[in-house]
Amino acid sequence: MSGLRSFVARRLLLGVLQIVAVVLLVFALTEALPGDAAVALAGDQPDPARVEAIRTAMELDRPAWERLVDWAAGLLHGDFGTSLTSGRPVGQYLADGLGPTLLLAALTVALLVPAGLGLSVLAARYEGRAVDRVISSVTLAVYAVPEFALGVLLVTVFALRLGWLPPTAVGHGTDLLAQPGVLVLPVLVLLARPVCSLVRLVRAGMIDALASPYVAQALRYGVPGVRARFLHALPHALVPAVQQLARTIDWLLCGVVVVETLFVIPGLGTVLLGAVGERDIPVVQGLAVVFGVVTVVLNLGADLVAHRLAPRAGVAA
Repeated sequence: MSGLRSFVARRLLLGVLQIVAVVLLVFALTEALPGDAAVALAGDQPDPARVEAIRTAMELDRPAWERLVDWAAGLLHGDFGTSLTSGRPVGQYLADGLGPTLLLAALTVALLVPAGLGLSVLAARYEGRAVDRVISSVTLAVYAVPEFALGVLLVTVFALRLGWLPPTAVGHGTDLLAQPGVLVLPVLVLLARPVCSLVRLVRAGMIDALASPYVAQALRYGVPGVRARFLHALPHALVPAVQQLARTIDWLLCGVVVVETLFVIPGLGTVLLGAVGERDIPVVQGLAVVFGVVTVVLNLGADLVAHRLAPRAGVAA
């Protein structure tokens, strides 16, 4: 118990330091962006007086360290700043885009876990046989296809040729559940590569675990094969899979720009893409910080779960 508490304390401290580093890095990168944000916002023929007024409104005339302190203090109180182009709070952009992205992520994970674990256990159970070869070949082939190419292929076949599903979410707003068919193709694209990666990871771990002495000992004591696979071998095979699943959820929650753009899903990825195009620095900064914090928190949770599954492994992301 003391070892677990020490591990948790170290990881929490490391997580806090990582979040501080994320805030500093995001601010430094946005400060280093080429060009002048005030000139970009002033229009095609910027008037010097207008540029100076915009610079003052954006507080670009203040030292960078002062703006960093004020921005970090606002983050501690949940204030992400105000959009330069619309005047809306950045938090509203996050709230508007979070719903669709969270829905896509939840549906993808809900299908990813049973599909990935089921296929990997099946492949490991029949290692080297036809079932294992088919699963390994198909997952490798699907993983090699980029999301954009797979999305275009699915849209061409199921939306344009067969007419079974809508090609995009245009006209459906943020209430995607009102038209479930809109979600099918994006979820399939989001699910394709993660499930292939998860299957290959867990399959390799299951094969090693099934060949380990403790599983052989359990079988010698008369433990049924199904119980030995799922209660003895699977937990040890899940250690790398838990971290892979955390990275997958992070990738989904942070908004998959390619998928959301292809299917016109109004999620966080689309919001980020629009903010970059409009050079809306506060929105970009707010989204980047949220993405970074989500990454740190998910990896911290994955480390704790992995340590609980296999304490002797000393797993750390």
